[in-house]
This record gives sequence, C-alpha cells and structure tokens, in this order.
Amino acid sequence: MKDIQDLGYGISLIDVFDLKKEQRTGTYVIREDDITIVETSASPSIPYLLKGLESLSIHPSEIKNIIVTHIHLDHAGGTGLFLKDCPNAKVIVHPKGKRHLANPSRLIEGARAVYGNQFDELFDPIVPIPEERLVAMEDEQTLQIGKDRTLQFLHTPGHANHHLSIYDAASNGIFTGDTIGVYYPQLLSQELEFYLPSTSPNQFNPDAMLASAERMEKLELERIYFGHYGKSENPHHVFTQLRKWLPLFLETAKLSIKLHTDSSFEQKATAISTDLFNKVQAYLKSKQINLTPDVQEIIQLDLSVCAMGLVDYLSKKQVNA
Repeated sequence: MKDIQDLGYGISLIDVFDLKKEQRTGTYVIREDDITIVETSASPSIPYLLKGLESLSIHPSEIKNIIVTHIHLDHAGGTGLFLKDCPNAKVIVHPKGKRHLANPSRLIEGARAVYGNQFDELFDPIVPIPEERLVAMEDEQTLQIGKDRTLQFLHTPGHANHHLSIYDAASNGIFTGDTIGVYYPQLLSQELEFYLPSTSPNQFNPDAMLASAERMEKLELERIYFGHYGKSENPHHVFTQLRKWLPLFLETAKLSIKLHTDSSFEQKATAISTDLFNKVQAYLKSKQINLTPDVQEIIQLDLSVCAMGLVDYLSKKQVNA
C-alpha cells in the first residue's frame, strides 16, 4: 500500500488521512516483541489505522503499547475508540494528560472553541479511556519493548505542557509530535524540505519550545519522526528552520496585534494568519515552489490555528506583565 512506508529499524508509518488528507497525520508502528504504536490521530482516522495494521499483518490484539505524544485531538482523539480493538494494550501519556484521556470533557470543550461547527466531522466520537489502562511516563523514564530495544520518554513542553517526545536509540531517532513543528513532505517533490513551528492554543510557550529543541539537539539525532508528517533525516535543518520561523511568527503577531488593538480575538487571529501566510508564500515563491491547492489549504489551516495560539500567548503575557 502506498499509504504505508517502511522507515527502517522496524518502524512503519501509516497514513491515517486526518482531515481526509494525505500526508497530514501519521501513526508509527514499531515492530518489536511488544508491538508499539505512536499516535492514533482522531476517531475518523481509526478505520485507516486498522486497515494499515491489517496490511502489515498485525492484529490489534497484538499491540501492547499505544503512545500519544500529547492529548490534542488530532493526535490522541481516536485513542479511546481504537482501544476497543486492542484488548492487550496500555495507553502511555504525559502525567498532565492522563486525567483528560480518562475524562475528555475539557478536551472536547477546548476543541469545540477552536473548530466550531466542524468539530463533529473532525473528531467525533471521543471515547473515555479507563484509568487502569492509562500509564503516565515521567521525564527520562524508559520502556523496554524488545530484547534489545528501549524507548526513553522526555517531557518536551513548548507546544503543550503535556507533551512527550520519545527517543528510540535503535534508530537514533525521536518521535516529536508537534514540539518542534510540522513537516510538509508534499514539497519534497520540488526538492524543498519545509518545516514550520506549531504554536496552537492554549499552552504555547516559545521559550519552552526552544529549550525542548535544544534538549533534543544535544542527543545528536539522525532522524526525527513528526506527527505531521513523516521522517526527516536532516535534524540540523529542522532545528535551523524552527529558529528561523518561530521569532518571525512572534514578530508578525506582535505587529499585527498592534495594528488591530481594538479588534476581537477572532479578528486579530485572522489578521495574523493572513500576514503569516503572506510571509510563508513569499518564502516559497523565492524557492520557486508551486503550491498546489491541497497543500495551500493545509498550510493555511495550520497557520490559522497557530495564529490563535499566538494571540492567546501574547494576551496572557500582556496580562502578566
């Protein structure tokens, strides 16, 4: 299946067609004694995940660990639904996220505020996870999944306070969720590796994001496995892009808010999103990149959510100043 990639080191990537789009969100399958997956995406993605596992000749009952990097619904929203097919699996999560998977009412409320009338189509249903099947991982705690394979969990805030990244020594790679941004592999066909920060509400913190990136960089990684989407074998470029775009996001947001002081939250976010897209589009144009409508739509969606997080962060900063 073209929707499944063999990434080497016993790792496969299943495209789970989040938002009904290719190469948007992926589930990683680590084939060891204890079969482990990283991310489930949202509930509408679960049929694609099950189909992908079938193509890999893996029955859901064989899965022992389901890891979610964080509890945002595009990464963990389908976990409860998927767990119904996985009687022998535990769900591994950051300690701060555990209670929200057991009782997702606040997750639902927060997502409805961001996605409005689209919520049901994008995320429904969100199934609570029994507490006895949840495992919280502390910073630097490890999990042995095979005779010679151990995963190490790192607390990596910045995108969210409840964020884990998972270091896999066997591949010298790390599963980063959204901490160091989003990868757009659709542009590889035009010979561009392109990454942008993910600054979504409501726990975005640029200083923590850069600190988490620095912590990862010290591991001297060879591979980065993004939640959105796929594997990079150029970590230096990833970190360089984060350090380029993150200050630009903040600078753009500050200027836009200054020009729209009396506007509503939604109006400020819309203005920032437009300004950010213009900068991204200008950069891509300078690289002779042709944006297809599908990729443009994904980038614009990402930037609209990023803009909300920037308004939220800068508003809180002003209040606490």
